[in-house]
Order: sequence, then C-alpha cells, then structure tokens
Amino acid sequence: MDYIHIRNMEFYSFHGVLPEETRLGQRFRVTVSIATDLHHAGETDDLHHTVSYAEVYEVCQKIVEGKPFKLIESVAEKIAAEILGTYSNIVKGIRVEVIKPDPPIPGHYKEVSVEITRGVFA
Repeated sequence: MDYIHIRNMEFYSFHGVLPEETRLGQRFRVTVSIATDLHHAGETDDLHHTVSYAEVYEVCQKIVEGKPFKLIESVAEKIAAEILGTYSNIVKGIRVEVIKPDPPIPGHYKEVSVEITRGVFA
C-alpha cells in the first residue's frame, strides 16, 4: 500500500457547540492521508493515475470553510466521504485528522483533535 499525505492544511471557520465558537470562529488544521496504489502513476508520470493534491485541498477547504458543524467529528466524516466518493476508483482508504488548536476549554494543552479512518488503511 502506498500513501499520499497532505498535512496541516489551515482554515478559519465557525464549527463548535459553544456560542462563542459559532460567533467568533477559530482556526482549524486538517491532515489527510490517502491509501492507494501509486505504482502506475509513478511509472506513467500521469496525474490521471493518482489523486490531485490541489483537488483534495479544495475539498477540505470547501467543507471546513463551508456550513458550520457542531462537531469536528462531522467535519472529518464529510471530508472522508467526499474524497472516497470522488476517487472511488483509486483510493483504498483514508485517514482524516481535524485539529482544533484553540478550543474554548480551560486548561493547558497543545490542541484537541479527532482522527477517523475509513476504508482499507493497512
């Protein structure tokens, strides 16, 4: 299995349960890892045999900066479903991590995140 990683894409949006999150907004980071077979793409040097990083970024941007969700779990699920649906012929599995660096909860921590895996990711 081969992998494509697009790490720490940054977006600003209004996801959250608390009123200040949906009113003020905050930063979000997204990492996507795609399990696929890159052999044919490597041999042919043809974009049609792989996943376009630019398109994956655009999907993530559209979802994260689009309609607000209460849960970052929903954001991750939507990203995974859209990429799997778009590239069903080449993507075997996907891992999506959505990071909320500054949630409005007391305490000291670097960030909170959710990570989901869909499909085959061995």
